Amino acid sequence: MTRKTPLGFQPPSVGEEEIAAVADTLRSGWLTTGPRAALLEERMADYLDAKHVLAVASGTAAMHLALIALGVQAGDEVITTPITWPATANVIVHCGARPVFVDVREADLNIDPELVEAAVTPRTKAIMPVHLAGQPGDLDPIWALGLPVVEDAAHAAEAAYRGRKLGGLSDATCFSLYATKNIAAGEGGLVSTNRDDVAQAIRDLRLMRRGDGSRYDITVPGYKANLSDVLAAIALVQLDKLPEHTARRERQFELYDEGLADVDGVEPLARDPRDTHALHLYIVKVDAERFGATRDELQRALGEERISTSIHFLPVHRLTWYRERFPDQPPLPVAERAGDEILSLPLSPAHSEGDIRDVIEAVRRIHAGVA
Repeated sequence: MTRKTPLGFQPPSVGEEEIAAVADTLRSGWLTTGPRAALLEERMADYLDAKHVLAVASGTAAMHLALIALGVQAGDEVITTPITWPATANVIVHCGARPVFVDVREADLNIDPELVEAAVTPRTKAIMPVHLAGQPGDLDPIWALGLPVVEDAAHAAEAAYRGRKLGGLSDATCFSLYATKNIAAGEGGLVSTNRDDVAQAIRDLRLMRRGDGSRYDITVPGYKANLSDVLAAIALVQLDKLPEHTARRERQFELYDEGLADVDGVEPLARDPRDTHALHLYIVKVDAERFGATRDELQRALGEERISTSIHFLPVHRLTWYRERFPDQPPLPVAERAGDEILSLPLSPAHSEGDIRDVIEAVRRIHAGVA
């Protein structure tokens, strides 16, 4: 039966605590970067087991500043995955460098380390793996190449790779505080690193501020990429709620795993038992022949059931700007097939178990009607 009310894809779970934190911040007089942003950095450094955490305006800004801090510039190449939000590639372009897209692994759609190694050239300045949906990429063979690594961990705040928290493992790790993320401040980002030089470079780049007195100077042409205390206050409350929210997402994953296990043609992305998955997205691949309908047809049918879904992601190298700018890009068959098959189902601590069961029942009902 069609839902009486629409089900959002990934609404943030916020309550009176976040509202009170914002009100307290407004009353404090600190609207821009101040003590709450500093406290967020301190607490996230402890949570991530990282020496430094820098709060910035967005996950995109985090990646951009990390690349600049590592010296990426015109003429360089940065190897990355096509299955990501375009921001991952955009920041490489903003540095004047070229994104080199290599294909992904079939099981989890994370970057294939063997193809990364084959793509390294004398111009390669860094590698940017993406931890899709919250599943850490295979980092050991990437680190073994001896190049700087900037992790796009926008989906992976709670993730751990082989028992170690993401955040202090690579040259820089970049997180997002966007409205849909597991720590949702509305907007914002974080860079974590154990490298003093990278941390200092990002501090210098993210904000130009006056020093003591009326005279000021700059040593680097910085950006305006700081995080306000208003947003940091929200993130701090969300951090407090993380254990509760994680438990809810774990239950929603369990419901999906159980409820869709026997639906032919619907297969969730693999989750490596050696790692801690951040449970940010529940992505399935839809095999049109086995399911009886394409991904797009299933998405439209769920929409008619008043259930919102999303796609994470369309291959970046096939988007107009990249396709036209880099016409010599070779085919990436796994990523291109995934771009036609993957669908993200509703997942949020704001959803009830009944909401998730509605999605499962709708998928099963649609399958029964087309199989």
